[in-house]
Amino acid sequence: MTVAVTLKPRHALPFFKHHPWVFAGAIRDVRGDPQPGDEVELRSHEGEFIAHGVFNPHSQIRVRLFSWDEAAPLDREFWKARLQSALQLRLGLFGDAGDVTAYRLINSEADGMSGLTVDRYDRWLSVQFTSLALASRRDMLIELLRELTQPAGIILRTEKGIHAAEGLEISDGLLWGEPPPRPLIFREHELQWEADLTEGQKTGGYLDQRDNHRALQRYVAGHRVLDVFCYAGGFGIAALAGGAKEVLAIDSSEGALQIAQRNAERNGVAERWRAERSDGFKALEKLRDAGERFDTVVLDPPKLTRTRAALKQALRAYHSLNQLAVSVLKPGGLLVTCSCSGLVTREDFEQMLSDVAIQSGRDIRILEARGAAPDHPISPFCPENDYLKCYFCHVA
Repeated sequence: MTVAVTLKPRHALPFFKHHPWVFAGAIRDVRGDPQPGDEVELRSHEGEFIAHGVFNPHSQIRVRLFSWDEAAPLDREFWKARLQSALQLRLGLFGDAGDVTAYRLINSEADGMSGLTVDRYDRWLSVQFTSLALASRRDMLIELLRELTQPAGIILRTEKGIHAAEGLEISDGLLWGEPPPRPLIFREHELQWEADLTEGQKTGGYLDQRDNHRALQRYVAGHRVLDVFCYAGGFGIAALAGGAKEVLAIDSSEGALQIAQRNAERNGVAERWRAERSDGFKALEKLRDAGERFDTVVLDPPKLTRTRAALKQALRAYHSLNQLAVSVLKPGGLLVTCSCSGLVTREDFEQMLSDVAIQSGRDIRILEARGAAPDHPISPFCPENDYLKCYFCHVA
């Protein structure tokens, strides 16, 4: 018997419009006894079919939706077609030229695979499951990825907090094939970077900022650059490659600074690279109090909120951070300010910049409102996955 999840009255419209997340509060009743990971049908309170999805009683996202075709159940051929579509997009973006050797293959909701992220690093795949829906189909999906991409190996990475959010019991490790080299070296256009697919942050690196690193180069010839929360040195090293005079890089992680130093050496810019281990906020306060001034300041902090309850606190933190950045920026300087918190909307972020401009008495003009690189597409049905904001601003 088909298991049906029925919505409360006046709750169906977002799902007819293909939003993939059905929260527990929208559900009136469940017919049958679905187990975690079982396929279910979502129906309106009047019984009309909406979509096929996967049930998880342990998550606030009680059902993740995948197919709006009543005749298309979630079988192996369905998932294979989804993967093929995503791979075809990346082939069109990158081809076989080898100019970029690390990129996102599967971007969760945007590729119709809510809760699955796959990054390719040279001949290895780094896989992250953030939903029980797809983690419960792991063996089949790994088999399909092997068939379609012919990797040397596949690594599983987990996200902090996933057990509490989804009830998932998974851990990092090699799923199949050869372990990757440590470090693994990959290319982004003219620059080379190292990634640790076993212990590095995220799936091994920050591939979403690739095009933003490159975009920075047009602005920074001759500049003195401050790169705060630098991690592996992405913005700062790209700036030096683009003609910046010098970079001061700040990060609280000694391991990250060591990676950044090796990346600076690898790309021939180490003599103009200087790094300090410090909390980003405290470093900015110290530089402000010392009267230091920079032509460009880059802010790329880690995610500052994962919950709506902490959103206001996160926005206050972004305000403080950007206020400090403006205080060490020369008149006419460039502020590159980022947020990877999906709950912070572009409207929120732009209002924060407006408030900073007023309180600092500095005129801020947005030159570019950027996001993630195109291998990280955004679904118009799920605007929540427009997580990365990267604003290039002129500060008078």
